[in-house]
Amino acid sequence: MESKKFYITTAIDYVNQKPHLGTAYEKIGADCMARYKRLCGYDTYFLMGNDEHSTNVEREALRRSMDPLDYCREMSGQFTGTWNALHISFDDFIHTTEERHRGAVTELFRRIDQNGYIYKGKYEGLYCESCEEFISEKDLVEGKCPRHNQEPARIAEENYFFALSKFADRLLEHIENNPGFILPRTRANEVINVIKGGLQDVSISRSGKKWGIPLPGDDTHVIYVWFDALTNYISALGYGGKDTGLFEKFWPADFHVIGKDITRFHCVIWPSMLMAAGVDLPRSVFAHGFISLAGEKMSKTRGNILDPEKMASVFGADGLRYLLMREVPFDKDGDISVAILVNRYNADLANELGNLFSRTAAMIAKYLEGRVEPAPFEAGCEMYGDLSRAVSGYREHMEKMEFSRALGAYWTVIQRANRFIEEKSPWLLAKDESKKPELQALFRELLAVLRTTGIVLSPFMPVKMEEMLGQLGGAEYSIDQLPPARSGAERLSPPTPLFPRMQDKLEDIFKD
Repeated sequence: MESKKFYITTAIDYVNQKPHLGTAYEKIGADCMARYKRLCGYDTYFLMGNDEHSTNVEREALRRSMDPLDYCREMSGQFTGTWNALHISFDDFIHTTEERHRGAVTELFRRIDQNGYIYKGKYEGLYCESCEEFISEKDLVEGKCPRHNQEPARIAEENYFFALSKFADRLLEHIENNPGFILPRTRANEVINVIKGGLQDVSISRSGKKWGIPLPGDDTHVIYVWFDALTNYISALGYGGKDTGLFEKFWPADFHVIGKDITRFHCVIWPSMLMAAGVDLPRSVFAHGFISLAGEKMSKTRGNILDPEKMASVFGADGLRYLLMREVPFDKDGDISVAILVNRYNADLANELGNLFSRTAAMIAKYLEGRVEPAPFEAGCEMYGDLSRAVSGYREHMEKMEFSRALGAYWTVIQRANRFIEEKSPWLLAKDESKKPELQALFRELLAVLRTTGIVLSPFMPVKMEEMLGQLGGAEYSIDQLPPARSGAERLSPPTPLFPRMQDKLEDIFKD
C-alpha cells in the first residue's frame, strides 16, 4: 500500500534583519502541523528557507560593506540557529541563491514563456521598495504604502510581463471547486474580491539590476523577486533539475503556510504561474493572522519587536511554542503581553500539567514503590470517556490547523485528571491496605492520561514531552492507539519538575 505523504512549507524570509516573534509564530505553527502528521504516520516533508534576491537584502549587505552572497550566508546561520533553538524540525532549508533554485526558476519561466504568457512591455507607475512590489493608487493610504507607511517611488521601465489577467476565470473556478484551497475562509473571500475587481498583468523583471537571477534570453534584466521567491516551493523538490524524485513524490504541497499580508501573491499570482506552466496547484494555502503586543502592532519603528530566542531563554523553547499556539488562534489576529504569557504559563503548564505529572509520579513512587500493575484501560474505566473525547476533539482541530482549539479541547482531560485526584484522595487510600487495588486502578488511569498527553502534546512541546514520557517509563502506543488498551508502570522514581512556576512580574524581561 502506498504510504501517506504530506508536504508543508512556510514563507521564505528576507534576511535584511534577524528573525522576530511574528516570523517565529509562523514557523512554530507549521512545525506543529508537520510533527502532528508524522505522529499520524505520514511521510512528511517540511520546507523552510530564505529569500535572498531582494533589493533590501542587497542594500543591507552594501551598508555593511559585504558581498551580498557572503552576507546572505552569514544571515542564514542566524536564521537556522534561531529555528534550531526553537526546535523547528524542517527537512530542507532552501536559499534562493542556490543553483538548484536558479535552475527551477529558469525552467518555470521558460515553460510559461513557451506557452505564450510572457511579453515585453513598458511599466510606468508606483513601486514600494520595502515591499519590493508594484502598487496601485487605489491601494495607497494617504498617499503611502499601507504596510510600510512610506511613499512609493514612481518608476518607468521596460520590463517583461506575465499575463495574469488571463487567469481570472480559471482562478475563480478553482477556488469555487476547491473550498479548502484558501484557508481560513475569510481570506478566500478577500482573494475572490481582488480577482473580481480585475486582474492586471504584472511585471516579472527589473532592468539594470545585477543582484538576482538573470532573465533567460535577456541578461539586462533579472527576474522579479516575487516570481523568483515563489518558485522555492518546487525548486526545493528538484523541479527543473536532473533528479525530480522529490517533486514527483511530494508535489502538490498540502499546505503553504503564510502571513495574511501575502495572500495575493500566493493565492492569485502563484497559482496563475503554475497554471501557465502546466504544473499542479498546491492543495491549500493557509494564511495566518498577526500578533500584536499589548494592543500595538510590532514594528522596528515602535521599538517593540520581540526576539524569539530571548523569549525562549525565559519561557523555555517548548514553553514559548505552547504559549504562542495556545494564546493566539492561528487563523486570527491575536494580542499578547508579558502578563498574559506569564499567567498562561503558570496556569496551564506549571499548575495543571506540571502539577498533574509531579503529583502522580511522586505518589506512585511513595505509595506503590514506583510500580503500577499493568491492566486493561477500557470503557469501564472512569477516565476513559474523558480521554477519548479529548483526543477526538484534539485531532479534529489539528487537521484544520486550529491549534489553540486543539489544545483547548485536549486540556479538558488534564483538568479532569487533577479533579480526579482530589475526588479519589489517594493519600487516604494509601493508609488502608485493603484499598490497594483501588489505588492501583486510580494511578493506572492517571498514567494513561499522562502518557497520552506526552504523545498528543509532543508536536507543541517535543523536548518536554519526551522528558515526561521518559520519566513515566515511555509509551508503547501511538496516536492511532489512543486511548491505550493497557496502562501500568514497572518502576517510577520521584519526578523532576517539568515547568517550574514563573515569577509574576517580568515587565522588563524583553528590554535590551
